[in-house]
Amino acid sequence: MNSFLNYLAVLAVAALLLAPALYGIVRDRRIDRQIRAAQQREQLIRHGHRRPQPRPRAARIALRHAPGK
Repeated sequence: MNSFLNYLAVLAVAALLLAPALYGIVRDRRIDRQIRAAQQREQLIRHGHRRPQPRPRAARIALRHAPGK
């Protein structure tokens, strides 16, 4: 039982030491994704391209079930 508590204590200390680093990595990746998305939007606007807007779900269902389709 004593060795189990020792392992548990080591895991708890490791978790406390790794948690801030892992949080920072996740935060940096999220910021990188946001920057990349902003750059892509800027390029699309600069070149005059617009992304096609998705049709609402109801319109897709209506087209799929329309007579003659």
